[in-house]
Amino acid sequence: MRLIIQILLIFGTFCLNAQVNFDLRVSKKKLAINERLRVDFVMNENGDDFTPPSFSQFNLIAGPNQSISNSWINGKRTFSKTYTYFLSPKKKGTYKIGSAKITFKDKIYKTLPVSINVINATNKPSKTSSVEYLADENIQLVAEISKIDPYLNEAISITYKLYFRDPIKISDAREIKSPKFEDFWTNQIDIPQLKVKLGSYKGESYNEVLWKKTVLYPQKTGQLVIEPLTINLVVEIPTKQRDFFGNVIYKQVSRSVNAGKRVISVKDLPKVNQPESFTGAVGEFNLDFLVNKRSLKSSESFVATVKVSGQGNLKLFDLPKIKVPNSFELFEPEYNEKVITDIQGMNGNVKNVYTVIPNYPGKYPIPKIEFTYFDPKKELYQTLTSSEHIIDVYGDISSSKIASIKNNSTNNQKMNFGNNQNLMFIKLKSNFHSINKIEFWQKKYFWILYALPLIILPIISFLRKIFSNRKTNNNLILLRKRNKLAIKFLGNAKKQIGNKSKFYDSLEKALNNYLKAKLQIETGDMQKDLIAELLKESKVKIQTVELFLKVIKNCEMARYSPINQVKMEEDYNSAIDLIEFIDKEL
Repeated sequence: MRLIIQILLIFGTFCLNAQVNFDLRVSKKKLAINERLRVDFVMNENGDDFTPPSFSQFNLIAGPNQSISNSWINGKRTFSKTYTYFLSPKKKGTYKIGSAKITFKDKIYKTLPVSINVINATNKPSKTSSVEYLADENIQLVAEISKIDPYLNEAISITYKLYFRDPIKISDAREIKSPKFEDFWTNQIDIPQLKVKLGSYKGESYNEVLWKKTVLYPQKTGQLVIEPLTINLVVEIPTKQRDFFGNVIYKQVSRSVNAGKRVISVKDLPKVNQPESFTGAVGEFNLDFLVNKRSLKSSESFVATVKVSGQGNLKLFDLPKIKVPNSFELFEPEYNEKVITDIQGMNGNVKNVYTVIPNYPGKYPIPKIEFTYFDPKKELYQTLTSSEHIIDVYGDISSSKIASIKNNSTNNQKMNFGNNQNLMFIKLKSNFHSINKIEFWQKKYFWILYALPLIILPIISFLRKIFSNRKTNNNLILLRKRNKLAIKFLGNAKKQIGNKSKFYDSLEKALNNYLKAKLQIETGDMQKDLIAELLKESKVKIQTVELFLKVIKNCEMARYSPINQVKMEEDYNSAIDLIEFIDKEL
């Protein structure tokens, strides 16, 4: 019987320790209308998806501030996770703070509601003097967004600022959770050094630290959510104790603060009266269409430059293309960009530089080009038109372009003597034969023919060896060329992260050229299933083959589904890993 009681006690203790608690705690249940209320939601496990109740009858002063405490004392673990809010009542009366929700191990836990009685104002509102109260009330992390309702591809900025004020000090700060900017093109602005300066928050003086600045270009319309930034702080708070020299003794506490979740409402660009020349440019821009020569000889080259400059999403649209006469050779343009991104967005210019070669003399027009952008300030489409260029080509047509002249050959004519066979031409040369006939084997031609195979066979063997080496060298050259193309397209893909179509096009070309070089196959054999079989036959690990199929599938799906920058970076890193694995295993 004693053994059964001991087992029940041990089991009861275990169940008690394993119990999950989620409580709502308030600093007071009765407060004056000019006092502040602290509300804590405390859980003894690390839950997720916290949903606070509605505070409709209160003004939110600060929060939620998140803090975590985890300690081991005498082998016993103590853990608590707290979400703290500071509120002020809007008017007198009795109000209920509803239930909060949190999830732990796929189970939802709720707090019990608490009633708060708000009475008339007091002359001296009471304040909690606890260390935690001082830390939470005097620290704020704020996310300032330049515009919460931008247009698609319009630049906005989000600035995170940390505010704190006396009597507390901050000795250390560390970012523990960074915000995720899904469906945004992002560029973080460098902050060389964190500096403390005097600022204000909600009309009160605070010490201000500029923590992070990021420029965002929304790539999707609708409600886009920005997850909160969370910082862990080591806070020094004065106590009522003093040291031997009379200096105030500070107590260090750890506190986590976050800026809260933010929602951006992104508006679509107007579809009505959208010009055909619009390629996605949003901002304020200028257009330049320049040529470096207006008069030149045939078969000489000149350079045509299309440049767009200004402020806006310079890296996220296509430049207009030029058209030239059929007798001109137009080469693929060289893309250049000089773009600086600051808190206002991208500034600078992007341009395509074309090399053009005219083949025939004459005067040829190069038509004007159009470039359309959307101005979010005026909320209108603006179309820029360049001037037309006349190219004067002089000189003779090259001999290779002139039709060859056939030479008239002279036919040998014979004299016609009719049917008279008695009249013949006089023979001018005699044809004598030796009386003593020489046998064929005695002639020098016999010995030449006899020795010829002995001479030809070594020559043929030597030539075959040369051609074999040349073929091998050609294969090596082809492999090197394809490897260089793979590296080139892989570099292009890295530059185009953020531009979905160009990025995946370059990534797919890089993998195709690399696999053609590595497996020694031609373009006609570039089939996903065939390559997978070739890799398996080459004793490549099945994990590597699956990684190849995954990357190719992502490249194919990217054309029909929205892809963010983070996904592009993951696919780029997967392609790098794939190439490294194949190099090691083949």
